[in-house]
Amino acid sequence: MPFPLTLEQKQTAFWLAVWAAFFFLLVTLGPILTPFLAAAIFAYALNPGVDALHRVRLHRWQVPRALAVVLVMLLFFSAITTLVLIVVPVLQKEIPLMQAQIPAFLAKINDLLGPRLQEMGVKIRLDSIGIKKLVSQQMATSGDEIWTTILNSARTGGTAVLGWLATLVLIPVVLFYLLLDWHAMLARIAACVPRRWIGATVAMAEEVDALLAQYLRGQLLVMLVLAVYYSAALGIAGFEVALPVGIITGLLVFIPYLGFGLGLILALISAVLQFNDLSGMVAVAIIYGAGQVIEGFFLTPRLVGERIGLNPLAVIFALMAFGQLFGFVGVLLALPASAILMVAFKHLRSHYLRSSFYNA
Repeated sequence: MPFPLTLEQKQTAFWLAVWAAFFFLLVTLGPILTPFLAAAIFAYALNPGVDALHRVRLHRWQVPRALAVVLVMLLFFSAITTLVLIVVPVLQKEIPLMQAQIPAFLAKINDLLGPRLQEMGVKIRLDSIGIKKLVSQQMATSGDEIWTTILNSARTGGTAVLGWLATLVLIPVVLFYLLLDWHAMLARIAACVPRRWIGATVAMAEEVDALLAQYLRGQLLVMLVLAVYYSAALGIAGFEVALPVGIITGLLVFIPYLGFGLGLILALISAVLQFNDLSGMVAVAIIYGAGQVIEGFFLTPRLVGERIGLNPLAVIFALMAFGQLFGFVGVLLALPASAILMVAFKHLRSHYLRSSFYNA
């Protein structure tokens, strides 16, 4: 005969079910939470600056928090705009050059691989004439399918563009209100925690805050050092776009693998367009290989890795899991959220090892 539940046990089960349903709802609404998650990340990073500016006193006049929020947001979005203005001219310059170089590039590939493919019985030309002929044949045999695919892609792409525009518009609005009510919002969240757990919850939150603060400071130092290194190294190697490509590679390193990959692709494109031989490709391989060694064995372990303590498999899993749940913002959120989960798991494991269930 089962034992009847006490009133406290019933209340605990009820509120655990409510919280489980709430988190399930958050996961279900993952795609529309993107601007709110992005704004929360930016608010956490920018709040110390707002607090510092809000504490400034000029004689008897203190800077209002609303004005401090506006000034910090203007500085933040001005920095992002400056980065975009550095990147866009590079793309505008390289894309036409790349289009002009494509025929010669395809001709080199055809001269290199064409004879070997013919020896294997594959009769195809890899130059511009052969590619045009192949595309024309495919369009002639499956024209209806191609147009259907193009229309579906346009429809999907239009929806994605509208979604990105809505996200870009919402992020500054949500960020403003989060920064304005940051401390009051944290107090309301703390007030919702059951009183018997408030001490442990506050201690865990302080531990997470210290960990994330160290992570952000370390990551910022890594970004600045790598931006200087890649810009200087590409400049010494004679690249015309050394400064923008170096800055992009360094500043986007906070997105694991994606930042380095994007910078490497831009550098390789520049090497193909600017140099007539393989010297540019060799220079890119040496510079980016040395950059990975410096980042992986010196900068990240000393400035970031030791403070978070995640092994590479955990990092890859976190990137894939959070990317699946929350899209691109989930990739940005992966490492800080993993640090939070790691702190929670450490406390849970400690509680489990002290429990009678484990020790009985």
